[in-house]
Parts: sequence; C-alpha cells; structure tokens
Amino acid sequence: MNIHFLQHVPFEDLGALEKWVSMPGNRVTSTRFYEDIRLPFVDLFDVLIVLGGPMGVHDEDRYRWLLAEKELIRKAIDKGKKVIGICLGAQLVAEVLGASVSLNPVAEIGWFNVELSKEALQHPVFAGFNASIPAFHWHGDTFEIPAQAIAIGHSAACKHQGFLWNNQVLALQFHLEATADSIISLLHHCREDLKEGPYVQVAESLMRPDLIAETNQLALQLMTNFIES
Repeated sequence: MNIHFLQHVPFEDLGALEKWVSMPGNRVTSTRFYEDIRLPFVDLFDVLIVLGGPMGVHDEDRYRWLLAEKELIRKAIDKGKKVIGICLGAQLVAEVLGASVSLNPVAEIGWFNVELSKEALQHPVFAGFNASIPAFHWHGDTFEIPAQAIAIGHSAACKHQGFLWNNQVLALQFHLEATADSIISLLHHCREDLKEGPYVQVAESLMRPDLIAETNQLALQLMTNFIES
C-alpha cells in the first residue's frame, strides 16, 4: 500500500500513526510544507493522510500552498483514494467536500471524551469501540458535516468531532495519535493557546501516559478498520 502524508508544521507529525504507516508492505512518502511544497501525482498513492497544524483553512493569503493542498485532496477523493484528515486536516477535507469551517464557540484543549454517534457505532470502521472514548484535543475551529456523510460524534465543547464519507474519507477533529512527544511539542510551540476557558486544561494536566497509551491503541485499530472497510 502506498501512503502519502501531508505535514504542515514540524511539531504536528504522525505520532502513533508512524507505527501503522511503517508496517511491512507499505511505501510511505510525504510532503512537508515547511520544507518543500511539491505535491505528488494522485496516481502514486493509495492513501492520503492530512495532518494538523496551527493555521486555518482560510489562511490562503499567508500560506499559498493551501490552494494546491486542497486541490490534491479533491483529486484524491475524485480518484477514489482513501483520505484521512486529522484536526486541520479534517477541516480541510470538510471544506473540500463543501462544508463550512468556522470558529468553534469555545477552544477545546486537553483530554475530553468523544461520544460516538449511533451511526458510527454501527459502522465497521468503529467496530470494537465503546460509545464514549477518550481523546486529546487542541483546536479552536470546527466544521459542519458534509452532505451524505455520517457524523462520528460530539464532545461537550464541540458539536462535530468528525465524519465518515462514502467509506472513503475519515475526518477526525481530535487526536488519537498524540504521543508524549507530540504533546510536549505542542506545549513548546503553542503554549499561548492555553488561555483560560471552560474547555482548556492547564499544561500540567495534559501529560497523561495512561490516556496516551489507550488512545494510541485506538488510533491503530481505527486505521486498520478504515482501510479494511
């Protein structure tokens, strides 16, 4: 399987998904926009992973490569490729599919449960998942659910935590892939986001080895289910 991933900043990487993409038989390539904005031909990959980042989907004037990135996502979807979007990546996928992206009513940073929808729990992609799962969050924006997509679920702070579209696109607003290193990097580069709010946890509470281990396992299970569905 040929996997290509799009990385927007050095401190938001594959995290626990590194183990999944590196499985025997996979060929992994990447575009790291902070180093090189060249994008691959769509026919060269089977799976496209779009990672997170602090920029927004509407910041095209500042990050001109966003236009080309959205076009690649559109071509990948049109060609029937599997597409996985995480946080910013989920917002980009949502916009490409015609849904609006805007500020969430509140910032959501820290460990908050995602309550999975009935439709998600009945779908093979979420086989083996509990109705409520822990997840790491770090976002201020949100998206509407694209037409013909299945809403994955919600949290107390955010109405839309993800969607499944046509068994082909998986969008997650939250981070199951976050590792201890990921969280340390976010704290180093984005600590200014930790402004007081009802759903913003203090820095000292973010390092939860127990939850990191649990969610990383969920990430691997979810990726396997999605590719096989």
